[in-house]
Amino acid sequence: MSIDSKTYRVPPDKKVDLGEWPTVVDPYSKSKQEYKDILQQHMEKLSSLQRLHYASNHYALLVIFQGMDGSGKDGAIRHVMSGINPQGCEVFSFKQPSAEELQHDFLWRSTCRLPERGRIGIFNRSYYEEVLVVRVHPELLRSQGLPEELCDEKVIWEQRYGSIVDLEKHLHRNGTRIVKIFLHLSYEEQRKRFLERIDEPDKNWKFSTSDIHERKYWKQYMKAYEDCFRATSTHHAPWYVVPADDKENARLIVSQIVLDALGELKMDYPKTTEERRLELDEIKKLLAK
Repeated sequence: MSIDSKTYRVPPDKKVDLGEWPTVVDPYSKSKQEYKDILQQHMEKLSSLQRLHYASNHYALLVIFQGMDGSGKDGAIRHVMSGINPQGCEVFSFKQPSAEELQHDFLWRSTCRLPERGRIGIFNRSYYEEVLVVRVHPELLRSQGLPEELCDEKVIWEQRYGSIVDLEKHLHRNGTRIVKIFLHLSYEEQRKRFLERIDEPDKNWKFSTSDIHERKYWKQYMKAYEDCFRATSTHHAPWYVVPADDKENARLIVSQIVLDALGELKMDYPKTTEERRLELDEIKKLLAK
């Protein structure tokens, strides 16, 4: 079964109700082995496209992952991107801002981590935290040292959406292509995964009481995400809402989204000039002696 990534794309300027977007869809594989086979095929294609992307050196690709705790961001990144040459890919996880980062505007710390041309950058969480977590917990604004007149909650979120859209337009104009993926997890599935984390020694290190605390704000987070998608999903930097209750299915969808993003780029291996060909011939003669 082929995967049409456009099915999961949020149209620009569309009002979003996450209650209408599924957290689970029919699986794209009929068995565990078929899932592994499809994922392997995707990884091989990604590896090939990544080499071409690196050699072409005209574009950069930024893939942003957002989602509630337990939605599978780490696993999706690990499984989907495992076949890519580390030289051409960098992953950054954004936690609570440091004291230094709080002395700058809210886009500064992520802007410093943008991928170079020819490379793929992956953000595990991103500058979008500033219109998600900070919106759900507006008291965090006070720790950012902003002038009081800039902390008006009636206008600040729309202003931040505008700053984000302007940044992404600027990046697109300069060769960075952006794909934004929201792993859409259900409230019940998160509960199950938290219980698994507690019971499994190799996972319970991930769990903290703050995870349970944030579950209390589930509805507020969904509203923050809905407003964010409506304001920031654009033709040049779309959001994708990926059903995440089935981890394996989600990974297949994510890999197809990244494949499609790379496939849309106009890339070619550098052409060898006549001068370069003569130089290579001379090198070949020397090595043959």
